[in-house]
Amino acid sequence: MNIRSFQFQMHQKFMIPKVEKYKYIFALSDFLILLLSIVISTVIINIEFNSDFFGLLIDHNYSLLFLFSISFGLLFIFFVNHLYQINVIVVRAKHFSALLKSFWYFSIILLFFSLFVSDWNILLSLFAILNFLVSSIVLLYVLRVEVLRRMYLKLKNRHFKKNILIVGNGKPGRLLAAKFAFEDPIGINIVGFVEDSKIAGEEVINGKKILGRVDDIKELVHENKVDEVLIVQETNDYNELISLMERCQNAETKIKISSSLFSIIPQKLYTEKYADISVINVSSNYKNSNNLLFKRLFDIIGASFGLLLLSPFLMLIALIIKLSSKGPVFFNQTRIGKDGKRFMFYKFRSMYVADEDDAQRKEEMIKFMKGDLGLGSNKKVINRKRITWMGSILRKTSLDEIPQLINVLRGEMSLVGPRPCLPYEYENYDEWQRKRLNVLPGCTGVWQVMGRSAVSFNDSIVLDLYYINNMSPWLDFQLIMKTIPVMLFARGGE
Repeated sequence: MNIRSFQFQMHQKFMIPKVEKYKYIFALSDFLILLLSIVISTVIINIEFNSDFFGLLIDHNYSLLFLFSISFGLLFIFFVNHLYQINVIVVRAKHFSALLKSFWYFSIILLFFSLFVSDWNILLSLFAILNFLVSSIVLLYVLRVEVLRRMYLKLKNRHFKKNILIVGNGKPGRLLAAKFAFEDPIGINIVGFVEDSKIAGEEVINGKKILGRVDDIKELVHENKVDEVLIVQETNDYNELISLMERCQNAETKIKISSSLFSIIPQKLYTEKYADISVINVSSNYKNSNNLLFKRLFDIIGASFGLLLLSPFLMLIALIIKLSSKGPVFFNQTRIGKDGKRFMFYKFRSMYVADEDDAQRKEEMIKFMKGDLGLGSNKKVINRKRITWMGSILRKTSLDEIPQLINVLRGEMSLVGPRPCLPYEYENYDEWQRKRLNVLPGCTGVWQVMGRSAVSFNDSIVLDLYYINNMSPWLDFQLIMKTIPVMLFARGGE
């Protein structure tokens, strides 16, 4: 085993993402600037109010801890606002806009926090916070936008070069290579192409050649010190594209994809861009044992806390359901979970009880899956006549889904993941669509938050596959936080 292979396996085992050098540089400079801004703020207060404000902070260790927490908190907000993404860093307007947006969010959070703090002499005065914000924005603009950004652009090909291997040499692959050759602000070097239908050594464009076949990709990555494999395959066949993606995932490096079949992802989520072309990370994370262990612990703690906290509210919902229409409080149904295993799925009942199976809905759902519903093919299939007045409220706010926390505790579901399907849906899945069953189904997920009822069936699967390949505790936390306003404001539910 060579060093590169060993490092990759350690990254995979301990969930340590491979981070580009420039991100360390920007993060360290951000932290130092934020600490400097704190010092500047305390010095101004000492001068303006003739008080030993810094000495006061030293006397209260938890105040110093708060100041350091501010700095780390801002770094976190910077990360959320994509200030460490290279396509944001290299564009001055986008860079400065993201910086101002981050400080706006920070100000709101700090103002909210201040409502619960009574002793401003120990913590920070409003004047100190204002000084901190102004000095931080000015210093970060100068260092980040004007100095480090310019340094990156000047040194990108010498110290920050990223070696990329392109899979697919059709029109999209050649177009991408040409754009990188004539319009490359981020330091990308195309080492070559991988294509099964071409002969190794054949030139594709600008001196870049076919290096081998897809089955050789692991060796090609090591031989050419490849940092990323970028799939740009010209195809309208999901099965073909997903199969190619899985073959590429054997390479011990990052895998990204640019395809019109995945266009729903940049429409709904922030993605990186290379020369204004959206690229989507599809490096497989769902097989990581440490990741899965952490996810399971998070599920148990989150589901237990949720059931305990919401128990009075759940009893009220159960009472209203019972009094408003005939039938049981809960709706139990067989669903398909991880690896095709069946389990009993729980929801609050939102429909009138029917004596027989809704054959018409089943038929329409299969048509929806196959994309045969015409203009309505991007809408969820629902028999609205059967929905109760209370069910309408529950479905719009997704409150009918809360009993699934029981499924989470039983290990049949996760808090975040693809939606569990019905048996007849599973039977009508194409091979590539069954990939969504590689992980536990979830109470919420990417398409529930970003798409809700307004995406096609194939697009909902693509969003699920994006989640599976990018699965991480951080992504789970983001989706759970985004689920709350979706529920509160009843966005898109039906």
